[in-house]
Amino acid sequence: MALQTSSPTSSPISTHPATTVPDNRRTWFLTATSFVFIILQSACTAVIALSGVRVAIGLSALAVATFGVHAPAVGFHQDAIRIPMMIAATLGSLINLYVLWRIRSLRARPSSQWRTQPATASQRRSEFLQIALAILTLILVAAEWITHSMIHRVP
Repeated sequence: MALQTSSPTSSPISTHPATTVPDNRRTWFLTATSFVFIILQSACTAVIALSGVRVAIGLSALAVATFGVHAPAVGFHQDAIRIPMMIAATLGSLINLYVLWRIRSLRARPSSQWRTQPATASQRRSEFLQIALAILTLILVAAEWITHSMIHRVP
């Protein structure tokens, strides 16, 4: 048994650097252009979807103007659905505000200073967002409660 050696020209693995290692700049360029085209396609899809939404809003406004707003509320806007949803939204917002107030008051106690860690920036932002959304919900519920009888002329 003799050991056979092969010549460099008959080697099945090429040592040419262009075929073994991809050019990083070329790969990055292809990735970047693909990403740009994905963004453009997503923007196009969003514009088309929003156009449909705008048409639906325009047609519903035309229907309301044609048939009149002063008809009794139907569908999701009828009292059997509207009032429980308003109560649930109000209770949820008030509970959320109470819990956030309680968390802050417990955190501020002198007796808990030694064992609590200060709130991180993300926790403070989250609490602020929750407070803002709870107050916005209460404002929207009040606006619905006040304007519903005006729009539908219901006592």
